[in-house]
Amino acid sequence: MPDRPHLAQSCANPILGNHEPPPVAIHNPGAASPFLLVGDHAGNRIPESLGTLGLSETDAVRHIAWDIGIARLGVRLADRIAASFIHQRYSRLLIDCNRRPGAPDSIPPVSDGTAIAANAALDPTRAAARAEAIHAPYQAAIAAELDRRAAAGLTTILVALHSFTPVMQGVARPWQVGILHDTGDNRFARAMIAAYAVDPALTVGDNQPYSMDIIDYTIPHHAYPRHLPYVEIEIRQDLLADAAGIEEWAERTEQALLAAEQAYPALEETA
Repeated sequence: MPDRPHLAQSCANPILGNHEPPPVAIHNPGAASPFLLVGDHAGNRIPESLGTLGLSETDAVRHIAWDIGIARLGVRLADRIAASFIHQRYSRLLIDCNRRPGAPDSIPPVSDGTAIAANAALDPTRAAARAEAIHAPYQAAIAAELDRRAAAGLTTILVALHSFTPVMQGVARPWQVGILHDTGDNRFARAMIAAYAVDPALTVGDNQPYSMDIIDYTIPHHAYPRHLPYVEIEIRQDLLADAAGIEEWAERTEQALLAAEQAYPALEETA
């Protein structure tokens, strides 16, 4: 099923023009799979009203602008497991949808050593307009789908898809995939670590290369209060660089999700 534009932009907001795509797309809307896939950083579009944010053409496609490969991976994985994939089209340098609006790093003035000129000394009114245009519709789309699923009596496992750069600040990262988790019902996330690790060729990070903590927004905001099982998956970006890599990791992740789903109920909750 094709992507469906969602939550069209109000003309009152100065960030997105009426001719520009809405921030949220839903691939396979209304799917009944227990897995709901989300992509906080799937796109790198920049609204015309903000020019280039001061970025070069090279920086606009680097990892600082988006999670490379996740849009394609999410669509392919959603098709394989007949799941919905809710994803955000605009660059995280505009506003990071996995951060609380107003948090210091939600609109970063510098990312991995690159200055973001349009984010420097951004006043509260312009920051709030970005949150209203991008962050709020995306999070509302996730909440609406979770409400729909709950009303229909559907089991939901919330799966956030991310990718990470192979080298950060000059340090090479050895993991091919990392599983992030914190409080809430983290049993499914822990089962995913074991499911990926069945393959001896993989080095699987447990809260690596990042740890989930209070700076994360999407999983804590939606999964914790609803007591949903969840996982945040980080896949190294060089492994998602072409169609073969996308297909390989869609298959790997499908197998891991299904194995973790089987193991999840038997695990002891540690939250």
